[in-house]
Amino acid sequence: MSFASIEFILFFTVCLAVAGLLQRLGRSRARACFLLLASYFFYGYWDWRFCFLLLFVSLAAYLSALAARNKAAFLAGVTVPLAALAFFKYFNFFLDSASALLGVPLGSLRIILPVGISFYTFQALSYVIDVCRGKLEPERDFIRLALYISFFPQLVAGPIVRAVDFLPQLKEDRRITAARLKTGLQLMAFGLFKKIVLADHISVFVDDVFYAPSAYHWAILLLGVLSYSAQIYFDFSGYSDIAIGCAKCFGYDFLPNFDLPYLSQNVTVFWRRWHISLSTWLREYLYIPLGGNRRGKPRQYLNLMITMLLGGLWHGANWTFLFWGGLHGLALCLDKLRPKRENPGPAARLLGVLGTYLFVCFAWIFFRADSFGLAWQVIKGIGSFQQGIVQPFFWSFVGLAALAAASLAAVLRARKNGEETVRGFYPLVNLDRFWGLTAFFIAWGLIFGLAFTGEAPFVYFQF
Repeated sequence: MSFASIEFILFFTVCLAVAGLLQRLGRSRARACFLLLASYFFYGYWDWRFCFLLLFVSLAAYLSALAARNKAAFLAGVTVPLAALAFFKYFNFFLDSASALLGVPLGSLRIILPVGISFYTFQALSYVIDVCRGKLEPERDFIRLALYISFFPQLVAGPIVRAVDFLPQLKEDRRITAARLKTGLQLMAFGLFKKIVLADHISVFVDDVFYAPSAYHWAILLLGVLSYSAQIYFDFSGYSDIAIGCAKCFGYDFLPNFDLPYLSQNVTVFWRRWHISLSTWLREYLYIPLGGNRRGKPRQYLNLMITMLLGGLWHGANWTFLFWGGLHGLALCLDKLRPKRENPGPAARLLGVLGTYLFVCFAWIFFRADSFGLAWQVIKGIGSFQQGIVQPFFWSFVGLAALAAASLAAVLRARKNGEETVRGFYPLVNLDRFWGLTAFFIAWGLIFGLAFTGEAPFVYFQF
């Protein structure tokens, strides 16, 4: 079930009520078992058969970590999640690529991609690796470990929660409190507003533009690209807000996953602010083990390219995702080559933010387009001042204005507080006051009033 559905609201309400009752009765073990069963029900709502895959990955991580000092056990703990991910997500991609390269039809298998497999396999991997590194003691309670991997707020599309951050919380008496509910419900409302009111409406225009880019005027194509930058941010950061808020309601804390990425002055900073849980995972478990920046500049650039190429491929079994990752890898390498200024002035900072945003938007074209042909049509259409359908879309302007307004509010808040760095923007209100409560219910009214009646899945569900 999707976060943006009546079914989830009912599911969440029942889970919160039962967990609260078990907490009041002092049944912490029963509470953990209930949350685990609820998480498997949540996952099985899409396709119950993949619950066995989730259980298998969890069991493999549990057993291999218990014997992590044994090299064979460690290899099994790493191989099982990677093999599951490779088969379900990339088997046909590699088969089709080999077929095109050899010029021989090799056929394909009818494989259904399990929802969230890219996320929970990475969590299982991080747990096994951290145990092997000695950063974490192996978890002997299988219920606790299985809950870490499958906890429903982050199961389908993250954030990718590391075991060192979440497993200790599962061992504590994390309680449902009024203060946590106030914060959690506001974050959930904020995320749903981003998704339902903004991202879903913008997606109608973006889908039309990227379906037939040759039919549109160059200015509309440009608006479509900018609109997609807003759509994917509102969609995915909205999901993360809901996940973080949902976990907060149950007493657990997830780290932020977005931090105003479009205010980044360079691509390096962008990846510290965009999908933070993924960029952190790639740095800790891929870039640093490859050697990071410890073996000279040429090796550092190679490590950056490998990391970003694999990061692009993680997003989807398509050459366009690989190319998107390569673009960001190249930009990161160029950023390392560029001489750094100690204290850039306001004009230089503004130019840095604008240049980074335009580069990110250009790269988004390959991320969103279904093929290189469609991506090239968008780029060619904008570059050649193509004539065609002129169809300004109201919600695109609303979304871009909302993005600009939130960014401006964050900048003004940073200046008011004397902060040099502009941080994330979460406008929590005081629900004990009349106007705060009024704003809260107005937001929920807009969410329900402007919701689509059809299916509008989150963008990152496909990954």
